[in-house]
Amino acid sequence: MASLLDMINGPDDLKRLDADELDELCQEVRDLIIGTMAKSGGHLASNLGTVELAVALHRVFDSPRDKIIWDVGHQAYAHKILTGRRDRFHSIRQHNGLSGFLRREESPHDIFGAGHSSTSISAALGFAKARDLQGQNHHVVAVIGDGACTAGMAFEAMNNAGHLNTDMIVVLNDNEMSIAKNVGALSTYLSRIRLMPQFVHLRDEIRKLVRHIPGIGKKLLSNAEYLEDHLHYMLVPGVMFEALGFMYLGPFDGHDVAQMVNVLEKAKGLKGPRLLHVVTQKGKGYAPAEHDPIKLHGVVAFDIATGKSPANSAPIPQYTEVFGKTLTEIAKDNPRVVAITAAMPQGTGLVEFGNTHPERFFDVGIAEQHAVTFAAGLAAEGMRPVAAIYSTFMQRAYDQIVHDVCIQNLPVVLAMDRGGIVGEDGGTHMGMYDIAYLRTLPNIVIMSPKDENELRHMMYTAIEYKGGPVALRYPRGTGVGVPLEEMRTIPIGQAEVLREGRDVALLAYGHMVYPSLLAAESLAAYGINATVVNMRFVKPMDESVVKRVARDIGVIVTVEEHARMGGFGSAVLECLAKNRLHDVRVHNIGVDDKVLEHGSPAVLREVNGLTPDAITNAVRAFVGDPVAYKAPVPH
Repeated sequence: MASLLDMINGPDDLKRLDADELDELCQEVRDLIIGTMAKSGGHLASNLGTVELAVALHRVFDSPRDKIIWDVGHQAYAHKILTGRRDRFHSIRQHNGLSGFLRREESPHDIFGAGHSSTSISAALGFAKARDLQGQNHHVVAVIGDGACTAGMAFEAMNNAGHLNTDMIVVLNDNEMSIAKNVGALSTYLSRIRLMPQFVHLRDEIRKLVRHIPGIGKKLLSNAEYLEDHLHYMLVPGVMFEALGFMYLGPFDGHDVAQMVNVLEKAKGLKGPRLLHVVTQKGKGYAPAEHDPIKLHGVVAFDIATGKSPANSAPIPQYTEVFGKTLTEIAKDNPRVVAITAAMPQGTGLVEFGNTHPERFFDVGIAEQHAVTFAAGLAAEGMRPVAAIYSTFMQRAYDQIVHDVCIQNLPVVLAMDRGGIVGEDGGTHMGMYDIAYLRTLPNIVIMSPKDENELRHMMYTAIEYKGGPVALRYPRGTGVGVPLEEMRTIPIGQAEVLREGRDVALLAYGHMVYPSLLAAESLAAYGINATVVNMRFVKPMDESVVKRVARDIGVIVTVEEHARMGGFGSAVLECLAKNRLHDVRVHNIGVDDKVLEHGSPAVLREVNGLTPDAITNAVRAFVGDPVAYKAPVPH
């Protein structure tokens, strides 16, 4: 017997289902998400919480004519399933498969690309004004989580939307969480609203009574609903949203699909900016995710019965883990050290720090700009702040890094996890640009470790450095497996020569040092003797080493897991030009000028020529080895 989901090939098919069938469909969608995530991994808890909301939205609105704009995207798996991608859902986050986020190229129903948070209201306002200016007539809906609403951009957009008084709907999906537990005044405010279910219950009881008054009940109810639209906010504490120019509706149970359909239909018929407050549960319908939505926010393959993933038998720690433990250790002896995260204490490895030094741990919510300037204020008053923010999210605080940190030369440490290829999360999450967007800034030191032991030394060096800001870039994933030594400082700007050779110099940065060493071993079998240098610092660069290999060898290959344009290799070329070393042959290995697709890091490194074999082939071709060079084969 065919399931209901098998008959849903697009949003129009939802409109033929009755209320009971909508409930059944929600369960089938939830089962598909759980079953798929159990096999391949992905964002689980957040997507289980939005199933009914996605079904109701596509039942009420006519996507893609009506514009439904999801924030972030890791809450939009049900949306993908309902918009013609059910048969490909098994491929989500795999190379050449469906993206785990929203992509305009993937479907006309993905109205606006999303990977970072807090963009949906701004984008929706743009769509709404474009509609008005072009004389069109359709609905625009933004779906944003309560965690994403902690970002300043969301408030900027709401303030502007209220001023413009444009027809649009914002659905606030309130599950009391972003990835970790929400923090801040907004979270407290929303909690107050959630604690008033008595208003919703009283309203429903009054409606029942009025409806049954003989003769005039329906007319009275109609008038009462009109009055409620204008006066209900006097009884419900949605004043903050009303002050921004939005009509506040809610809170409503986001898992009651029939109620959600009715509420959305009502909101659809109103005018101006409307905010619909929907309360959901992260992980809804799957007990392990309901019990631990933080741990099961993003998952690898797991056992459905228990929610547990296979135990990691590898003793090698993750870079994130080493960073967190190292900072906690440093802070024990240095009371000026503080740690800052932007709503990602687990992702950045700072849970132990928070437990050990709670008075010096600050989770500021999804507010990277504030995090960096907050750190600058702490540094200006003598503290040693470490702002732990993923490379891709640090982009959001660029002006604050320039204006508040670098120009004032304040000793802020920017700890940038996920530098380089991230993997299945795709282009919006790759740390491909941090070297380029930071190295032009005055006063900043930029460094990257070759392994987890060097990460410890660099953390200690960054804290001890008194000269100004430091950016420390390290990759996602497991370390190399080297022993962890007692921490020591590394001389700022000093490279490390790991291997001497006469034919070519491999200047490697960060995560690409060990692949370059392996490539050097392979090159030796072909009679090519390579020098390998762990450059460690892109700024200040060890110009003495660059000049020596330029003069003594004359053939240089730079290797980095970063965009080639503006990256480490570009810095080496600038060094050579500055020192008028014009006769050196240089080849830069890095990532082409393109958006990286999603896929496993191993696949992406192979596709982009960043494996030891690919480096070997590229060097052989460059130095003139007669054996034909084979480019990496795309998967």
